[in-house]
Amino acid sequence: MAQSDLTGPIGRPLNRVDGPLKVTGKAKYAFEYAVQGEAAYGFIVSAAIGKGRVIGVAVGDAERAPGVLLVLTQDNAPPQTPWGPVDLPDRFARAEPALDTDAVRYFGFPVAFVVAETFEQARAAAALVRIRYAPASGEYHLHAAAPHAENPGKIDGGAPADTAVGDFASAFAAAPVKIDAAYTTPYQHSAPMEPHASMAFWEGEMLTVCTAAQLTTSPREGLARTLNIPPENVRIITRYIGGGFGNKLPYYVDSTLAAIGARILRRPVKVAMTRPQVFNITTHRSASEQRVRLGAERDGRLTAYGHDAVVQSARFDTFTEPVSLAARSLYAAPNRLTRHRRARLDLPRSDSMRAPGDAIGLLALECAMDELAETLALDPVELRLRNDTQIEPELHKPFSSRHLAECLREGASRFGWDRRVAKPASVRDGPWLVGLGVASAIRGDLLKNASARARLESDGRLTVELAMTDIGTGSYTILTQIAAEAMELPVDRVAVRLGDTNFPPTDGSGGSWGRRHRVRRCLRPAASSRPRSAPGSGKRRDRSPRPSSTTATRMTPSARISRRSEWIGIRVRSAFGACSACSRPAAFSMPRPRARR
Repeated sequence: MAQSDLTGPIGRPLNRVDGPLKVTGKAKYAFEYAVQGEAAYGFIVSAAIGKGRVIGVAVGDAERAPGVLLVLTQDNAPPQTPWGPVDLPDRFARAEPALDTDAVRYFGFPVAFVVAETFEQARAAAALVRIRYAPASGEYHLHAAAPHAENPGKIDGGAPADTAVGDFASAFAAAPVKIDAAYTTPYQHSAPMEPHASMAFWEGEMLTVCTAAQLTTSPREGLARTLNIPPENVRIITRYIGGGFGNKLPYYVDSTLAAIGARILRRPVKVAMTRPQVFNITTHRSASEQRVRLGAERDGRLTAYGHDAVVQSARFDTFTEPVSLAARSLYAAPNRLTRHRRARLDLPRSDSMRAPGDAIGLLALECAMDELAETLALDPVELRLRNDTQIEPELHKPFSSRHLAECLREGASRFGWDRRVAKPASVRDGPWLVGLGVASAIRGDLLKNASARARLESDGRLTVELAMTDIGTGSYTILTQIAAEAMELPVDRVAVRLGDTNFPPTDGSGGSWGRRHRVRRCLRPAASSRPRSAPGSGKRRDRSPRPSSTTATRMTPSARISRRSEWIGIRVRSAFGACSACSRPAAFSMPRPRARR
């Protein structure tokens, strides 16, 4: 719907501002930045064994194939920084070298790279590369590796791998009602609609990489580290991303190989992974084996909560899925024990994927709570209400915002919980078994750094720039609404530009942060000094720019004012969730109206 007035656009229906570009094919994704004839096309050759070494590569047939410009292997790839370091605080900025070793770390590991005039020619030539291997035995099964899994010390996010409060063992042994249940969850892959892709070109010593990435600063630093060049010589562009899901938080060898190929050939090179390569080369959610133990009084109040989890990481990595991190905060219980163990396997890296840890850990805990409710013959909603808490049960700090009880009661009312048939598998809809279930969830409120730059033109048009990304969550539209409201402009006079390291830095998109960068704070000084419009006119009464002393004195050194426009910039923080004021956890819950089996 059109929006042309000046009354607060936030909260009103608004078509996505990037929608027309996407549905007409005008929004450029990573693989579309250079047309055929300008760019050469690269194709990754993947290893056909699960572990071992490359002992020989025959490239003659591939080099003689039509259109082939370059065949890279370990024998002729340029020197690069080895992978890592594994303990780098920003793991998404690690070096990601390509073809720098004869080791095959997992099935699908890149072992060669072919560049040709067309994608089809590169793919055909890649099939002509002959690889000889020395296979080695590996470990691939989580269950078999569980007995010798290691204590990682810390889990993703920096929290301790193990926590203990009170005396769990004694409390669980003495509990009149006990649940001791095992749960397993499978490996999961994000499979975003847009496969991972990069297009790179050099202008002298300056490298530009157009890539599909949720972050901007991290891949910039990582590529600079990989190629041993200054970070300021790397520009990352990621304006549109066809799905991220955490899988595009890291950058991958497609960026590295595109950059290397472009340097050697002195022309743009673009690389896109095939769908099987996305599954094998990029990150995934680890499988898990979990044990949940609940001890309770006969009225349902928990006296003991125990949660053990075993997860996978790549043998060369240290990522540990934070399975019980969120679950630790969900329910009160005076005696508690949570433990994480990590099994290093000869598989691709596990890493963040759609609420890492929370999704699979809460699933197990909530299943156990349902088992406890059935054992006690107690309503599952009532059981959760009796164990609600306003104090974080392990840190012993009050929640800044927690409305789980209200949510449970409201959801129960709206979904007709009082008419629920409690006995499982007793209601049918034709061939379907129909049930009514409930589950709670909790997630921390992440705060991240961000900065933005705004330019107000003399004709009243506003341009906002920040190195934020939009992974399909609506960042373009949300930031447009915020800027329009802050400056009292119609949304069609606001342009938001994202996804470029030439813009002020942000922490990108992921973990549900990033969609609400507080652009309003950046714009507030300009709004306070901006001449007011005539009511409803959408036009300034006085079109001349009038920057105030507030704008000049409070802005960062990069702020500048010209005759035709005014620039403003400020560092802010972004947040998500129920509480935008601090990083304490927030909780929510909603009963599900129907479960079909």
